[in-house]
Parts: sequence; C-alpha cells; structure tokens
Amino acid sequence: MDVISGTDIRILNKSLERGRIKYAIFDFDGTISILREGWERIMEPVMIESICGDHPVSDEVVRRVREFIDETTGIQTILQMEGLVEMVKEFGLVPADKILDSWGYKKIYNDRLMVPVRRRIADLQSGRKTLADCTVAGSIDFCQQLYQRNVIMYTASGTDQEDVRNEANVLGVDKWFKGGVYGAIGSVEEYSKDKVIKEILRNNNLHGAELVVLGDGPVEIRNAKENGAIAVGIASNEVTGRGWEQRKIERLTKAGCDLLMPDFRQGRQLLEYLFDAKA
Repeated sequence: MDVISGTDIRILNKSLERGRIKYAIFDFDGTISILREGWERIMEPVMIESICGDHPVSDEVVRRVREFIDETTGIQTILQMEGLVEMVKEFGLVPADKILDSWGYKKIYNDRLMVPVRRRIADLQSGRKTLADCTVAGSIDFCQQLYQRNVIMYTASGTDQEDVRNEANVLGVDKWFKGGVYGAIGSVEEYSKDKVIKEILRNNNLHGAELVVLGDGPVEIRNAKENGAIAVGIASNEVTGRGWEQRKIERLTKAGCDLLMPDFRQGRQLLEYLFDAKA
C-alpha cells in the first residue's frame, strides 16, 4: 500500500493532480467536530422502533437499518428520515395512521441526539472538557495551516444549519471558514453538499484539482469525485478523536477517495504533499 512518506496517510490515487488547490470544503461532524459522536447509535434504535412498532425486532430490520445509515452518512438528516418513512411502509408492521412523516421522525431523532450534544457543549464551556476532547485530533491546527496558505475554506454539513453554525462557533473554528458555514436548510433542492460543490466550482471558475473536499462520509467523497475535485477521506475514530475506524476505511475507500487518513495529526505532511506540484 502506497503512503505519503513518513506517515500513515494512504495514497489511493497515485495519478492525483497536485499543487493547484485554491478552495477547500470540509464536512463537519466526524471530520472536525466530535460533539455529535454516537449519532449512529441514536439513529439506529429510532429507525428500528419506528419500523417495528409493537412487533419484535427482526434481524432483517436491523441489517437494513445499519446498511442504510452506513450508505447515507453525510447527507441531510431529513433525507435519511425520508428513507425511514419508505422503510416503515415497506415492512408494513405499523398501521398507516401511525406512520409519521419525515419531519416527525426527524424530531424524535433530533430530540434524543441533542441531549448528549448539549451536555458536551456545556462541559466544554465550563472547562470540564477541552477543545481536544471535542474535535478530531489535529483538525484545528490543520484548518489554521490551510487558512495561512490563503485557501478559501467552507464547511458543509448534513446537520441543520443553525446547529452546525452554533457548534462551529462553540469550537472556535468558524473564523477559518471565510467561504461560509453551510448546513441543511430544507429540501435537497435548497441545499446539498453536491450543490455547494457545484456552486463553488462555478462561481469561482474552478477546475477539478483546484478544490479539495475532506470528509468522513461517503456522500461528500462521491460528490467530490463526481465533480472532479480532490477527495480526502477522514476515517476517524470519533470515540477517541484519533486513530482509524475500520467501517469508515471501508466505506470511504468504496466511495473512491484519493487519499485516506485517520485524523489530522499528520496534517502538515498532507499539505506538503497536496501543494507539491511534482507528479
């Protein structure tokens, strides 16, 4: 396996065009922030309960839910809930008059998720937790280094825009994202990571390798590759904030990332590689 010299950063595309980056888009949760660590463990039971209703939980329901969450990591939450509505109808275990719409399911999920998120924010603001406890290792320094290279930076998240802007401010990273902090505002027609990528490329007359996209979900990696941008997969262990997470390695590799790394502790070496125009 090819790696950047002296690092654990895996090179999955050796023909990558380097030395041209002007803009960067970061995913937020799991790429910079780990305030929402464990969201899958909250979404999974919400989906299973919604599908099964009063019926016993089957292995098939659990398998389908886990596969769905894995495949859709990175898209807007409301779209995941639209998928949940379809699964509830498909399995047919819940009476039609008991089936909620996507916004109803999203409220159940979000209400549960925000309990640990608010607790972590309170712990950070009180000093019981540090910034390092709430971010992927090295991500803050990496953002600062990229900013100092005059790269225009954005963050685009599937989390609701009001929440992602608040959490970026709490972590103190919003100051690096002069391009903007984007989050879900409604339908896919109004906002999606693909739409943000296309708008940045079009509005700034960029071409492919002038834009780098960094994220821990397959959605932003696929979007990056479909638009010709450089895709850096962050296979982060969100529990510890550092080191590899095997499931992310598999899904980011499958999504087609150009480079793969566990966190940003070797961010300086990544930047040296990306900004080196040598073939």
